Amino acid sequence: MSEISRFFGIVIRIFYNDHAPPHVHAAYGDHEALFEIDTLKVMRGELPRRAHALVLEWAALHREELAGDWKLARSGDARARIAPLE
Repeated sequence: MSEISRFFGIVIRIFYNDHAPPHVHAAYGDHEALFEIDTLKVMRGELPRRAHALVLEWAALHREELAGDWKLARSGDARARIAPLE
């Protein structure tokens, strides 16, 4: 399973064997964006403004956990679930 968190209709995923740099996929409805874990910059795609802000807030709170999940995924291990934004 690639889903690591879900909140306010936003689904956050990290995939096995995904390309560098370390990043997460954030999906909201028909929109998807890839956020770099280290900088939280959007690598590709776009989310509506509110969803974008929520992903940034959540990712800033969980940056260390995201880096750990990225390492787990790269080694082929199951990723840990990360608490949703409340």
